[in-house]
Amino acid sequence: MLTAKQHELLLFIHDRLATTGVSPSFEEMKEALALKSKSGVHRLIGALEERQFLRRLPHRARALEVMRLPGEAVPAPGAAPVPTVASVSDLAAARKARSARLHPQATTPALSIPLVGRIAAGLPIEAIEGHEQLAVPAALLGPGEHYALEVVGDSMIDAGILEGDFALVRKTEEAREGDIVVALIDEQDATLKYFHREGRMIRLDPANPAHQPQRYQPGRVHVQGRLSGLLRRY
Repeated sequence: MLTAKQHELLLFIHDRLATTGVSPSFEEMKEALALKSKSGVHRLIGALEERQFLRRLPHRARALEVMRLPGEAVPAPGAAPVPTVASVSDLAAARKARSARLHPQATTPALSIPLVGRIAAGLPIEAIEGHEQLAVPAALLGPGEHYALEVVGDSMIDAGILEGDFALVRKTEEAREGDIVVALIDEQDATLKYFHREGRMIRLDPANPAHQPQRYQPGRVHVQGRLSGLLRRY
């Protein structure tokens, strides 16, 4: 018998895997369940693992696998997870979409967008203006004007953003609560963080417990865009 929160988390992970092929980050799980800290997420995942509803895939970040859903039998050792809520065609579509993201040049036309510099996924660093162009699969870009920034640092690893990735950013000066944004601090240093309002302050949150949130007066923070996608080279 699962608790309400365990049940809610299991379905949230299952739906995200069926839709995108990638498990949600701990920050996304925390916010989806309205938990106060990520330690609550860790406890829920541990309980679901013990009951053989979830399995962690070793040596991979954000790698969770749903083994079964409430009401299904405990899987035999070594058995593959059985899709139930999503249809086989839905899961096939999700796998196809994930493959397109990993190998976009083989499936979608490319667009050239400006590669304007480097962005810190750690402490703020100076954004370096450049004149290069980056070829990006059109499927990764939505409406609006976009640019790319190379990620430096590790503070967003729990959001699946790694050093060396290219952040694809939609130009905008507006941010909603919980958006991942490019924020320019004091018109000089740029950083990639979760955007939150905290009273009269702006709080920029990392996705790595080794880094601390950054708090600024609103006049010091200029939103330069929202994260639209990621491009990773292997």
